[in-house]
Order: sequence, then structure tokens, then C-alpha cells
Amino acid sequence: MDKKNSEMTKSVLFVCTANQCRSPMAMVLFKDLIARSEEKENNWQIGSAGVRGVSGLPATREAILVMSEMGLDLLNHRSRPITESLINEFNLILCMKKDHVDSIKQDFPTAKNKVYLLSEMADQDQDINDPVNLPMDAYRHTVSEILDFLKKGFSKIVKLS
Repeated sequence: MDKKNSEMTKSVLFVCTANQCRSPMAMVLFKDLIARSEEKENNWQIGSAGVRGVSGLPATREAILVMSEMGLDLLNHRSRPITESLINEFNLILCMKKDHVDSIKQDFPTAKNKVYLLSEMADQDQDINDPVNLPMDAYRHTVSEILDFLKKGFSKIVKLS
């Protein structure tokens, strides 16, 4: 990508622990919000990773199902760990929990000015808890929380991306 195109690209990386439910769900939810907005005209790079992610694992069955209920697809998602090259690839990094933010800031000090809690985009300070090993209703609640923060923080996310 030439310099001019890279300057025009907006980019956001969603981060959770294993990159198998919260961050992939946030990624597809945000892609859907972008597709339904005037922002779809811009060049977007939207991804996800995990602070303790292992490469190549699928999204959890429940994450796939709850996204499918919303008409969104996580079938082809494969997990990946956060790396310095990923950090450098994205303009904005949005984490599900404060310990994710702290971990990234500690491991990748150059990222400190672009890593936030997702809830901060909606002017809140709230962790989004991991629904792994919980019933489907917990996943639906998590999706509702993520979507609420994405909608309330949409303009701020766009600005910082």
C-alpha cells in the first residue's frame, strides 16, 4: 500500500483474551455498523486479536451462533495473538477489559497513545466480561453490551481510527 492510501485508511483492532468470542464479535458488529453508515465510503481495516491468543482457533460455537442470529458470520474466523506488527498496523486498539489495556501498554509501550477500553469510546469505564463457558444468554448480553458501546462511541471510534 502506498503512503497516500495508508494515510486514508481508517483502522481499528479489537482485543480480548483468546480472540475467540468478544473481539471477533466486536469486529463483525463494527464492520456491520460501518457497512450501514456513511463511513462505508472510506477505506477501513477492522481486525481482532487476543492478548493470550493462540493462532488458528475458531470462534466459540456460541459466538458463531449468536452472530448468526444477527445475520453476521464468524464461521471463517481464526484466532491470532497480539503482536508488535499488528499493533503497528492499526491506528486504534480497543480492548474488552482494563487488564488487556494494561498488558498491551506494558508489552508494547509504543501503543500507549492508541489503546483504550472499548467502553471509553462511549465515555464509560467498564469491562466487558468473558462469556466463555456460560449459557447463550450470557453471549447475547455480551453482544448487547458491545453493540451499545460501539453505537454510543461510533463517532469517537471513527475520529480516532
